[in-house]
Amino acid sequence: MELSPEVHAGQAVYTRWTLRLLYDVGVLGYSNRFVWKCPTSTQLDWYNTNVSDNHLDVGVGTGYYITNCRYPSPSPRLALMDLNSNSLEHAANRAARYAPEMYRRNVLDPIDFDGARFDSIGLNCLLHCLPGSMDEKSVVFDNLRPLLNPGGCLFGSTLLQGDVPRSAQARLLMRAYNRRGIFSNQKDTRESLERALRTRFDEWQVAVHGCVALFRARV
Repeated sequence: MELSPEVHAGQAVYTRWTLRLLYDVGVLGYSNRFVWKCPTSTQLDWYNTNVSDNHLDVGVGTGYYITNCRYPSPSPRLALMDLNSNSLEHAANRAARYAPEMYRRNVLDPIDFDGARFDSIGLNCLLHCLPGSMDEKSVVFDNLRPLLNPGGCLFGSTLLQGDVPRSAQARLLMRAYNRRGIFSNQKDTRESLERALRTRFDEWQVAVHGCVALFRARV
């Protein structure tokens, strides 16, 4: 799979070592609460509100949310989609009790998919890792929308700049992550996210907690 340097940089940090030892403690335990000011428990509540028992998770991280959320039924259909094979493997092992489907895809490109569609798609902490402006990276909504059933919900979270409150620590950390290419959210604002959703979906919502936007939209 050929990747641009920018796309590669946004997912390269997710090594087996990072996923096993650092991510849950550093990001979910510390950064979400103390830096981004949107605790993991708040994001998990958002997940519980929107997840279905026919769910695709995109940008899976360590699989924390898919293993700790409350599905509407005890035996959900769960599928995982990510560019990073380490993340896919780690999350699939963590959610093994659900026998998840696995798809390695670059969601910035049209998605080759011929399976049954989904009732919900989650994109937690994905958009701010994708290169380009919000107008450019929101092509992911166009690429994922065909995978949703009518009435299905696309939801997630992303880190914003510009028109949301950020502490000095948040500004410093975002600047460092953007410099290294881990983040690409210098131009990501609430207004640009709302515009991306408004032009694609009839029903949508954005709620901001700290510098985290929780969003959802329905087809």
